[in-house]
Amino acid sequence: MLRALLLENLHPLATTILESDGTQVTSRTGALDEDELIAALDGVQLLGIRSKTQVTERVLDAAPDLLAVGAYCIGTNQIDLRAASRRGVAVFNAPFSNTRSVVELALAEIIALARRLTERDKALHDGVWDKTAEGAHEVRGRVLGIVGYGNIGTQLSVLAENLGMSVVFYDTQEKLALGNARRMGSLDELLEVADTVTLHVDGRPGNAGLFGAEQFARMKRRAIFLNLSRGFVVDYGALRDAVVSGHVAGAAVDVFPEEPKRRGDAFASELRGLPNVILTPHIGGSTLEAQEAIGQFVSNKLRDYIANGSTTLSVNLPNLALDARTGAHRLAHLHQNTPGVLAGINKSLAEHGVNIEGQLLSTRGEVGYVVTDIASGLQPEVREMLLAMPQTIRLRSLS
Repeated sequence: MLRALLLENLHPLATTILESDGTQVTSRTGALDEDELIAALDGVQLLGIRSKTQVTERVLDAAPDLLAVGAYCIGTNQIDLRAASRRGVAVFNAPFSNTRSVVELALAEIIALARRLTERDKALHDGVWDKTAEGAHEVRGRVLGIVGYGNIGTQLSVLAENLGMSVVFYDTQEKLALGNARRMGSLDELLEVADTVTLHVDGRPGNAGLFGAEQFARMKRRAIFLNLSRGFVVDYGALRDAVVSGHVAGAAVDVFPEEPKRRGDAFASELRGLPNVILTPHIGGSTLEAQEAIGQFVSNKLRDYIANGSTTLSVNLPNLALDARTGAHRLAHLHQNTPGVLAGINKSLAEHGVNIEGQLLSTRGEVGYVVTDIASGLQPEVREMLLAMPQTIRLRSLS
């Protein structure tokens, strides 16, 4: 029986899907630190996490039974992907499932900040009737600058235009502009024209420190700023200075460089207490609809990988879309991507009279993946020959 460890309060559907195939599931509500995770992974084949749990090379070294990691979120920077690949551990995420939830939060915050709803709300809670139009604006006709034009950025672009906003965007890669959105040649060009700047970049190391004092200074005076992407891409000390000085009229932040592991833990930030600043605890994708969709999507990917070897949309292994076996047995062979591996596998099979009924090969960087359907069970001596190949990373027999 396979064992799965699911952390960080995943949707119950994640457990239901894995248990339906006979996997024994252990669930925990919070994240684990490195030593706790190593201890918990003893004898575990499947790991499910969100953004707080760090799957380091040390963790992977200490978990030889681990076959796959499911990141029940968009980002995978909390996982050492190269180390996982070298050990034949598949990693899957949910690149699309919470897009709508993040976009809706961004739109809500843009409107709330433009109307200064945070200040009007606080005044009434304090017993003060502060009815005024001072500093309040419609979003219609204003320019939205989107930094990062991926799944979230593009959907936000479309919906913002439906609200009457004019959209400009900047992305380091070539992206098709949707609707009437206009691509800017540089981040500086975007900052010069945008009334609202929102970040939707990924977690690659090169984005660290993307937005600091220089970028805030280049923004239009009294513009609005949002970061719903990654905490380490923004200098929040510089954002505080920009808000306090009045250069930035308001900000919404959902992600932070260091975040508490568990609900109810203490939270500290230089942004606390600032006027017209919305702080949320990394809840961009935290809607029931998104979490259900994520639970279903990632758990299905883990299930398909275990059952038939399919690596479709894996973020670190060669992608092979595989259905049910065409033969009696299936061999899934992960190996170092060097010449002659396929020939070596087939030679070993042929020497022992093993008939191949179907075979697929895919490579990705340093890793290759061969899936072979055979007519009969794998003889122990053939298995030993395949394991003994110097390029072999992991061999699984699916029957």
